[in-house]
Amino acid sequence: MTFTKMRSTGIVCVAAGALLLAGCESSGNGPPSTSLAGSETCKSIKAQLNKLDAKGVPAYVEAQSRGKKLSAANKADADSYNKLLNDYLGSRCHV
Repeated sequence: MTFTKMRSTGIVCVAAGALLLAGCESSGNGPPSTSLAGSETCKSIKAQLNKLDAKGVPAYVEAQSRGKKLSAANKADADSYNKLLNDYLGSRCHV
């Protein structure tokens, strides 16, 4: 992994961590949690996020947020990662 990729991944991780901390600070005062769909659990979503993290998907998310073109497969992974992260945070799994 190149320094640039490591730096991008680090930026995404820091941003995700900041979101998690912000959610923890506002517990009780933030928006109500949403329920998870079907058989999804906090644990299953976290497992899926970990798999995508291992594939380096946070770097794709960062590139996509900067307006860079991604291959169809990388875009699908980035979109999936964003949806999972929104579900995870929205259902307050991090609290």
